[in-house]
Amino acid sequence: MSKIESVETAPVAVLELVASLPNLPGVYRYFDANNQVLYVGKARDLKKRVSSYFQKNISSPRIAMMVAKIARLETTVTRSEAEALILENNLIKALKPRYNILFRDDKSYPYLRITSEATPRMAYFRGAIDKKHQYFGPFPSSWAVKESMQLLQKIFLLRSCEDSVFANRTRPCLLHQIQRCSAPCVDFISSTEYLSDVEDASDFLRGKQTEVLKKLEYKMLSFSQKLEFEKAAIVRNQITALSKVLHQQSMELAGDADIDIVAVVVEGGRACVNLAMVRGGRHLGDRSYFPTHLDLGHAAPIEDIEKEVMAAFIAQHYIDQFIPHQLILNVEIDVPELMLALMEQCGHKIHLSFQPQERKRAWLEMAEKGARLALTRALSEQGAQQLRTQALLEALEIEVSDTEQFRVECFDISHTQGEATQASCVVYHHHSMQNGEYRRFNIRDITPGDDYAAMRQVIYRRYEKFAAEHRDDVDSQDVMPDIILVDGGKGQVEVARKVFDELGLNTSLIVGVAKGEGRKVGLETLIFADGRAPKELGKESAALMLIAQIRDEAHRFAITGMRAKRAKVRQISKLEEIDGIGPKRRQKLLTRFGGIKGVEDASVEDLMAVDGISRVLAEEIYQRLR
Repeated sequence: MSKIESVETAPVAVLELVASLPNLPGVYRYFDANNQVLYVGKARDLKKRVSSYFQKNISSPRIAMMVAKIARLETTVTRSEAEALILENNLIKALKPRYNILFRDDKSYPYLRITSEATPRMAYFRGAIDKKHQYFGPFPSSWAVKESMQLLQKIFLLRSCEDSVFANRTRPCLLHQIQRCSAPCVDFISSTEYLSDVEDASDFLRGKQTEVLKKLEYKMLSFSQKLEFEKAAIVRNQITALSKVLHQQSMELAGDADIDIVAVVVEGGRACVNLAMVRGGRHLGDRSYFPTHLDLGHAAPIEDIEKEVMAAFIAQHYIDQFIPHQLILNVEIDVPELMLALMEQCGHKIHLSFQPQERKRAWLEMAEKGARLALTRALSEQGAQQLRTQALLEALEIEVSDTEQFRVECFDISHTQGEATQASCVVYHHHSMQNGEYRRFNIRDITPGDDYAAMRQVIYRRYEKFAAEHRDDVDSQDVMPDIILVDGGKGQVEVARKVFDELGLNTSLIVGVAKGEGRKVGLETLIFADGRAPKELGKESAALMLIAQIRDEAHRFAITGMRAKRAKVRQISKLEEIDGIGPKRRQKLLTRFGGIKGVEDASVEDLMAVDGISRVLAEEIYQRLR
């Protein structure tokens, strides 16, 4: 059992601050000598909780290691433990401490939105929700939203077109012809009947399928009695479509419940959390999460680790997300302060269920099976990627103490005949691509198409700060990679080498990836900036497979950025070509609609609302940007 004499090794200033802490709830943060955050925690009593870290003996090797690195301590007093918990998890998401269990903060979940306009439309939505429109979800994936939208189109014939398109239709679109829209844009359906369909669709999404079916049956009978047989036939088709959906989902329905099912599995040194969502009684699918900074190096029982992971997931995931009334968990946890904080946040009771019955039990078993499958796949991929990392280290004759920390940065240049030049930098670290660390660089003030000048600019801009901090002997917040891959041959490598010489950095880090004959993968040659002989690894090389993966990702990231930039430039240019649009009016339009995309989506009436834009000019803009 590892122990540390924490009281003797901790800085005096830290111990003095610990002694002066109040017996109040709050959040504490530990920092190392480089001012990097080590850990964020919350406490009902700050003084008691923080003091416990600085006891004479600490039994946990991981905690002992962390305490040995503490150089500074910060605390924030809160009004309650629930408030401290919310602040703690917000800080964990923002600071990503080394010793906290972390769940990647994915982009927000998608919703299905039904707008509050006179003729409402349904749309895919991702972002902050408001009270102006109706929102249904969240959904575990964009696929689940689009599937629900297709159902609403088939059953209730709701429109999904943009307002600018809707306002300017003179005849029905293709969706009406294939019986997926009732064409309210050209008054093929009355406003009252359309709003009734919108209400039925909303009830359907809330799980009131049976009530909707009865309402449609009554409506069909009413039309038949009035001898309005065409309208009755439309409703009959709606009933048929809805009946098929209900039959297909008969094994899934659970009333109109909103439920989340969460399963944790720990195996092979990693953990997986699988989250399945039920909304309005419909099972919408699931999503898997893999926590990082998980301590599996001591003899703690798997059950305790599962409880720790489950508590961390619920805290970090739901602290700023929709929380259903019921959570079904495969691990029994006792976290009253966490549930109190979440209930205060959402304004309703949350029921935790650990031993569900019947259909809910089947859902939990499915979620746990999904977690095991995702974890097995991840472990397999991780093992293969670790072998590739080791093969690359051996091929490049690099020695590192920890392959987990081996870092590669790769650069690529992309443009179309010199237009909209962009450079990309992608990062490979911890045996995987680190999307959150990718960077794009807009290249300026060079001759169009000069890839060498573009490479010089991006390499200089990326590493000049690191070089300056290194010269001044300053603790850098940046991390220098072990290898810098350049997509190109001798010319690009020579440019990068000169930049590194100028900055006083180690040129042996630079490796060029020269394409082989026919640009085929497997025929690449590695070019070294420090004068080593070029090396061909061969088609079967695991190291070359990894290099190709990183290089291709850099190319993909560069070209997508270049295309977006080029499209924006061309659309703005197209706007400038319209007679009557000068710099002032162009700026007013871009400011009013938040950019060229907003101008594209604006209707003629919206464009006319901008100062100086007449109807004739608005119609010209509308047509030219289509």
